[in-house]
Parts: sequence; structure tokens; C-alpha cells
Amino acid sequence: MPVGDGGGDAVTRVYIPATIESLTRLVEDRRLDPMSRTAFAVTPTLREAYASGDDEELEAVAMAEAARASLRLLAAKEGEDGVRFRRAVIAADVADVTVRPDLDDAVVRLAGPVSIDEVASVHVDLEAAEPDIERAVAVVDEADLGDPEAEFVLGDAEDHPLAWYATQELPFLLELL
Repeated sequence: MPVGDGGGDAVTRVYIPATIESLTRLVEDRRLDPMSRTAFAVTPTLREAYASGDDEELEAVAMAEAARASLRLLAAKEGEDGVRFRRAVIAADVADVTVRPDLDDAVVRLAGPVSIDEVASVHVDLEAAEPDIERAVAVVDEADLGDPEAEFVLGDAEDHPLAWYATQELPFLLELL
């Protein structure tokens, strides 16, 4: 789906980094205002960065970037009681995004909060991933700076696929966690 320039009616599929806590807020408030309104999408810059790859493959790249950003959100909560070490990504179809190639190839800025009606699906780590996610949270910054051991730990976490949930399943998923 096309990425707008912040002024059109085009709808864009975006991938929003989240945590279990932010998914809970989404269900309770029926909307979510993501941190810095940052999301990831298939942008023209991302398309240029990949000489080949269809839309599905590029969407997987954008989702992977959002999943890594979810690790950073978890890292900000490290040490707090009750943190659930599961990456979460919200896939939503929104009408107003601005491409931010100055930040990274797939980064977009949302114009405002996302309503639950715009959410297409939610993707969350399974319980088996939690130990690897917890280890990755502790080293995500070092991995970004090129530490090979930290990159290995991060790779273990990113090897876990995110489970897909329909929007209407979200309240039940959160209840079971």
C-alpha cells in the first residue's frame, strides 16, 4: 500500500512497535498513541534499498524493524516489575503518514493516535521466546553498535517468529497472558 506524504487520502499499512502493556492500553482505550508516533512501512527508500523483493518480502522487513524497535521499548522498561518479555507489533492501515528516511529506510511518522478500528492484526512472541527476548533486551544497544556477541544474542531472539492474532482476538490473548 502506498506511503503518503502526510497530506493525502492514501492508506498505508504500518507496523507499530508495541509491548504487552501498550496492547492492553489499545484494548482499554480503543486507541494508542505510539511512542514518538513512530512506525515502519514499505517506503520508497526501503524499496530502493532492496534491488529485488516483492511487497510481501518488503513488508516482512518493515515488520522485523518494528519488532526490533519493540525490543527497545522493552529495554526502556527493564527493571520494572511485571514486564512481559514479548515483542509485539501492531499492523494498522492508516491514512496519514510521513516518510522519515533521515531516521531509517522503513521509518514513518504517524499523524496521530491509531484507533483499534485501523488495526488489521497484532503480532506477539509466544511464551517460548521470553528467555531469548529478555537476553536480547539487555544487549540491543550493544548489538546496534556492532558488538558481535550481542548481535548473536539478538539473532537468537529474532529467530522466534511472531504469532499472528486478529484484532478481535486481542482481548482474549491479553486475558490469557
